[in-house]
Amino acid sequence: MSDEVEPGWVRVRLDLSYDGKEFSGWAKQAAGRRTVQGEIEDALRTVTRSSQTYELTVAGRTDAGVHARGQVAHVDLPLAVWEDHREKLLKRLAGRLSRDVRVWRVTEAPAGFNARFSAVWRRYAYRLTDNPGGVDPLLRGHVLWHDWPLDVAAMNAASAGLVGEHDFAAYCKKREGATTIRTLQQLEWERDASGVITATVRADAFCHNMVRSLVGALVFVGDGHRPVEWPAKVLAAGVRDSAVHVVRPHGLTLEEVGYPADDLLAARNLAARNKRSLPGGGGGCC
Repeated sequence: MSDEVEPGWVRVRLDLSYDGKEFSGWAKQAAGRRTVQGEIEDALRTVTRSSQTYELTVAGRTDAGVHARGQVAHVDLPLAVWEDHREKLLKRLAGRLSRDVRVWRVTEAPAGFNARFSAVWRRYAYRLTDNPGGVDPLLRGHVLWHDWPLDVAAMNAASAGLVGEHDFAAYCKKREGATTIRTLQQLEWERDASGVITATVRADAFCHNMVRSLVGALVFVGDGHRPVEWPAKVLAAGVRDSAVHVVRPHGLTLEEVGYPADDLLAARNLAARNKRSLPGGGGGCC
């Protein structure tokens, strides 16, 4: 599948962040639903004084209530529009966008770049606390309170059984025609001095609800409701387990998206579109 930019157009990379509390997720939806994509596209159309909407492609579509610190998107603009506005585009967007979404960098993307398909990993953080007194009021929009003591060592032991390439159907909301095979590169837990426990979760890609489902299963290990082996057994079963709770979205933040060197972008873009399967099994479109 070709991803070449049309002659007379230029691909622009946007690095951005947002507080997801008041958004119905990233992707545009029905009229009246506030989304990050819709807000940025509206602002971009206004500040470039364009009659058409230039559609954004994003590295990772976040759900309603999920935050992002290191989100990446791209947009294709007519060369004339880019040249007329590139010097002041960032400042004009800052003046137009609401304060809960910021674009930090706007640059011409290298050849072969696609915000979604060129990415080699996405890194999320999920934050929670088991402090008996609850969550620091200044962090309440970004940290989940769990009212049972959590054993971080047990959660790390259970996480080890989930790392690697697997079919994560048991931890994903299935979409027709899409594979649930993913390579989970990192899943680690750490408690800081303030008592906030952070899960660092990195994978080549994520399917719908995957991080929040994994966290839900591992929290049950941490509070002693399930044994360390249980999350891996759920994974191996390959079907949704009603005992796995999808934790609330406000504790989740997309922290960073990783890309290869510029000369490898096009190859990664192409490879990421290929169908995936595990040895001896079938797979679906990425």
